[in-house]
Amino acid sequence: MPRLLLLLPAAGYANQDFIAAAARLNIELVACADYCHRLAPGWGLPPLMSVPFDQPELALPQVLAALKQPVDAVLAVDDHGQVLAAQLRVALRLPGSPPEAVAILTDKLRFRQLQQSIGLPHPAFAEIKDGDINAAAAPGFPLVVKARRLNASRGVIRANDVDQLTRALKQVQRIQARAQRDAADLLVERFIPGVEVALDGVLSSGALRVLAVFDKPDPLDGPFFEETLFITPSRLPDATQRELADAVEHACVAAGVTEGVIHAEARVNDAGVWLLEIAPRGIGGLCGRVLAATLGMDSAEIVLRHAVGLPLPGQANDTAAGVMMIPIPASGIFKGVDGLDAARAVPRITGIEITAPPGQLVAPPPEGAGYLGFVFSRAATPQQAEAALRAAHAALGVRIQPLVEP
Repeated sequence: MPRLLLLLPAAGYANQDFIAAAARLNIELVACADYCHRLAPGWGLPPLMSVPFDQPELALPQVLAALKQPVDAVLAVDDHGQVLAAQLRVALRLPGSPPEAVAILTDKLRFRQLQQSIGLPHPAFAEIKDGDINAAAAPGFPLVVKARRLNASRGVIRANDVDQLTRALKQVQRIQARAQRDAADLLVERFIPGVEVALDGVLSSGALRVLAVFDKPDPLDGPFFEETLFITPSRLPDATQRELADAVEHACVAAGVTEGVIHAEARVNDAGVWLLEIAPRGIGGLCGRVLAATLGMDSAEIVLRHAVGLPLPGQANDTAAGVMMIPIPASGIFKGVDGLDAARAVPRITGIEITAPPGQLVAPPPEGAGYLGFVFSRAATPQQAEAALRAAHAALGVRIQPLVEP
């Protein structure tokens, strides 16, 4: 039985999907989590369950000392643990993406520098230190200000003029400083017009096999960039999808990522395909469940299969599928969702999961990084899958109690 060390963030959406997939595949999991180091001992949790994922220099010796048996692979469920997982693979002499490659893909500035160095299309960009407004305006308006290492559209704001840019720089710097111990400088880049798409694939010896290309039919033009719908198969022309896959493979290999599942985001316009970012993991949240409709297994199972050398799924079937990340309409205290029975009764809706617990503080991007839940559809065509999601969402009533200023 293969044994796998899995970094499971305490608040991860997909933890149970990975655990269930491992049970189906007869893979023994050694769980590693990031519960508070002060509370975990009182809860009776072992050292492997209170590992600071965001401090690899502290986490690495802690994990190595706590491991009692050898493992065959090390994986992180989401972005939070990718750097630590890469360092653990080196220490344990296991295959997988090396730390430097992971560092390139998880830093938006370094990824832009990679694109520039290998000749892939990229927007004009600048690294911003200390809120330098002149340097920030240099790429030309409209601009997008980005935190370098946050995900889920957190810390991403469009600015159309100097006043908006000044405010965006301050807001993103504050978001980044609050979210990361080692807050870095910011990235500012020229806004890329066009439609946005995503690609999930798996790399084997540097060769990319595309698992799915997703359309994002809701416009993402700012000032904030909350993702909502992912629909597959894509309605882009085949030639454009091949161009996207070629660009993703080229960038991954150039970065040094040649094995494992990846998730890429891109913009497409008349000038071609513009990669936004690539993550060395599968699609986030519970969205990976969509692949069960098109490939017969979800993203978590595909990730685990590749890690331990089990066969991967065959070609996608003719089914269309989609997922909606239920948008957060306002900041405040989440109270619940009404209309679930009506939404679940919409034809072609296959499931609804509310993941935010009542009482949780929630906020839309650019401040927030989470979702209220996920709605899934399956249909004969992408248009039907999208329409079902929109109809189900229209039946839902989200209750959020606004925060009252003291």
